[in-house]
Amino acid sequence: MARRNPYYSGPVSDHFDGQVFHNPGGHRLNGFRELLRWQFGSETRARWPKSAVSAHHGARPAARVDDLRVTMVGHATLLIQTAGVNILTDPHWSDRASPVQFAGPKRVTAPGIAFDDLPEIDLILLSHNHYDHLDGLTLRRLHAVHAPRVITPLGNDTLLRRLVPGIEVTAHDWGEAVEAGPLTVHLDPCHHWSARGTRDRAMALWASFTIDGPAGRVLFIGDTGFDGGRPYDVVRRHGDLRLAILPVGAYEPRWFMSPQHQNPAEAMEGFLRCGAEAAIGHHWGTFQLTNEAREAPVEALAEALAARGVAAERFRALAAGEVWEPGGTP
Repeated sequence: MARRNPYYSGPVSDHFDGQVFHNPGGHRLNGFRELLRWQFGSETRARWPKSAVSAHHGARPAARVDDLRVTMVGHATLLIQTAGVNILTDPHWSDRASPVQFAGPKRVTAPGIAFDDLPEIDLILLSHNHYDHLDGLTLRRLHAVHAPRVITPLGNDTLLRRLVPGIEVTAHDWGEAVEAGPLTVHLDPCHHWSARGTRDRAMALWASFTIDGPAGRVLFIGDTGFDGGRPYDVVRRHGDLRLAILPVGAYEPRWFMSPQHQNPAEAMEGFLRCGAEAAIGHHWGTFQLTNEAREAPVEALAEALAARGVAAERFRALAAGEVWEPGGTP
């Protein structure tokens, strides 16, 4: 007997079979057997520092920005300021990416913006429900202090209302567009999956976001496998991108991770494929989720850019507290 979907009930589509979501035409995601092979196999897991020090910690953002400014908080959490709107992506200020705070992947780099130094937050873009992207503790704090609106893919609204009573959240399918003040937010496919436990795999949707506003278009992908470049091809329909914010970490071993996490070389190919003027690399250096060393994504991205003759300043893997602004590094 099929398990009931606790998050979403809606019509069958090319990516929803009435029970679970999937990646149309995409690669098969690994199951429990492959997980055991990875966890108990012979692959070497790099040793990360217990804590990492960055000179950039403690950024103090402006109250509002008319043009475009992005500040790295850590992992997939970035503050995007544009057209007078303050946006957080996949906000996470907790010590662990886990259902509990006494076990699971532990933060090794402090948030680049202290929670109390945040400007007023208007909008949250929540890409999917994995614990390193959807953190209930942080969302409750943000709701209590800022009461922001949340835009998320299908099914995650049900989960958020359970975790944060009273939260303002709307859930949307791939291909939909949402108005948010002077901005339009488009949701599009990426190659990933979702789960909060062992019995709800792929029962809530995942998505990328393209923010379209007066200062130009910004793409944010929280997590994706490269999938032959299809996640990048689809966003081109929105027009030229000023900035692409792309994951570059948590990619080893490739035999296990490639369907769900692109590596830096693939992220660079995606950057070129979507035609963005510049890119930011995220999803590295905060939580050890996979086998590669903490600095490996930065080094691999530099190698990939050099191999293709792309200037390093066009695609920067931001450390916590670093800021990206048009025209160069502050």
